[in-house]
Amino acid sequence: MTNTTHRSDWQTIKSLWPYIWQSKYRVMLAFVALTLAKVANLGIPVVLKQIVDGMTPNPTLQVALLAPIMLLLAYGALRVSMTLFNELREIVFFRVSENAARAVSLQVFNRLHSLSLRFHLGRQTGGLTRDIERGTRGVRTLIGFSFMTIVPTLIEMGMVLGFLWAKYDLVFVGITAAALVGYIGYTVGITEWRTQYRKHMNELDSRANQKAIDSLLNFETVKYFNNEQFEANRYDQGLGQFRKAAIRSQSSLSLLNFGQQLIISLALIVILWYTTQGVVNKKLSVGDLVLINTLMLQLYVPLNFLGVMYRELKQSLVDVDKMFTLLHSEPDIADADDARELVVKDGRIEFKHVDFSYMENRQILHDVSFTVEPNTTTAIVGKSGAGKSTLSRLLFRFYDIQSGEILIDGQSVKDVTQLSLRKAIGIVPQDTVLFNDSLGYNIAYGRPDATPDDIMAAAQAAHLGDFLKRLPEGLETPVGERGLKISGGEKQRVAIARTLLKNTPILIFDEATSALDSHAEKAIQSAFDDAAKNRTTLIVAHRLSTIVYADQILVLNDGRIVERGTHAELLAKNGEYTAMWAAQQDEQGSIGV
Repeated sequence: MTNTTHRSDWQTIKSLWPYIWQSKYRVMLAFVALTLAKVANLGIPVVLKQIVDGMTPNPTLQVALLAPIMLLLAYGALRVSMTLFNELREIVFFRVSENAARAVSLQVFNRLHSLSLRFHLGRQTGGLTRDIERGTRGVRTLIGFSFMTIVPTLIEMGMVLGFLWAKYDLVFVGITAAALVGYIGYTVGITEWRTQYRKHMNELDSRANQKAIDSLLNFETVKYFNNEQFEANRYDQGLGQFRKAAIRSQSSLSLLNFGQQLIISLALIVILWYTTQGVVNKKLSVGDLVLINTLMLQLYVPLNFLGVMYRELKQSLVDVDKMFTLLHSEPDIADADDARELVVKDGRIEFKHVDFSYMENRQILHDVSFTVEPNTTTAIVGKSGAGKSTLSRLLFRFYDIQSGEILIDGQSVKDVTQLSLRKAIGIVPQDTVLFNDSLGYNIAYGRPDATPDDIMAAAQAAHLGDFLKRLPEGLETPVGERGLKISGGEKQRVAIARTLLKNTPILIFDEATSALDSHAEKAIQSAFDDAAKNRTTLIVAHRLSTIVYADQILVLNDGRIVERGTHAELLAKNGEYTAMWAAQQDEQGSIGV
């Protein structure tokens, strides 16, 4: 089952750290550049103090000319050094951030593909993609802002407090430290409080996006039923809820900003008043006033930015947490620790006393047992909902059975790796969904390393040759979103072609001709017959005319095999199969077939 336990911020940071530390030499180099930049930044107000104090009422010619020039050169050199080291840090560390974001995104992508069919049937595409998008952006924000803003500011705070301790009395350190503690405490407290609003806002954003994506993916259905306005109202309702949450979030942000500025302003007033008193009492020079004022400005300006960054980091932690929750989700269907590669010798398929249910209170298969001998064709027929397509899903191990065993050449599908299992099986599904790419790409998906000649041969075998000749772009013709630019029959032929290209020892045709007319069905039947030669073939069929030559036909009813035999044997029994055959013959006769 998917793990949905909430993770703490430290757990999220701990999970992210290995991705950062894989570029440890770059991290260390960036830290050295950061430290040097802050040393140069601290030296700027110190030199500025010397320049101001050097401007005495009656300086000698040498002091008037030489000292300020040297100090100004030092001042300029420090500013250039600070900029140089800051840019060097960004150049070095940017690759760390991008590498980490890339690695995390790839792992999440792979994890999503490793999760079970049950997870994907229950997910919302729009919300999931938005969570991943925000999570990837959050990784960049978390790494970049923490190292570019928070860590530098903390280092600068330590340097400033240490300098004030060494150079001036403890009052300066106390005022500065009190302001820093008050500012950080206020920022953390208010940000923690307002995080609930931000989380709620994100949930509503994802929900509104789900509605929009779902509506656009099913735009044909929307138009069939004239429900454009209904969908617009539904989307607007989601946007309205998001608006209310966004207003609450912004109001809490304004409260946070005002409090931060109030703390900084009070601290600046107090420390400058104390410094001015020192100048008046001749305990401090005008240069000290300039030095302390510049130090405070250099400290409080990034500290003010630190508040913004902390809010962004808190949001990034929320976003990254969702993505890491996905990353650490355990799939329902997992390989055994000692799983081995499937070795297909003959291709014999055995179902032994299989019981299966998608939900506890709704059993689909009851004690199903049958064998598909090597190089033979077994057809499964029955009413809708009898459990026919479930058998192919179980053979692919999209689900685990409750009891019984499924074997291929004596090897349980639970004991072999899912990758090797699915590599040995080719399927033409009932519902063919194509990628929004070219015809050639979709056919080649069966074997991505196939040559153009192999792709064309598979297309010809699936009787796509005449169709391709009518297309100006041939195999480069785009099929559109989910293949909607071509007909249902053409989509199924593409599915057949890519399965033929995969060239597996076991074939499954799951209602593979449901979108074809009778003429096209007869034409494609020869392709099936050629494909089935020297292969173990399982056919799930609705039209009985397509499976009359099967070596074995199983009649499924309410998840149980009620009849089995060849076409002739089943007709002789005069049972359910005979009734289905007669009904279809009458139906075909009534429409003139």
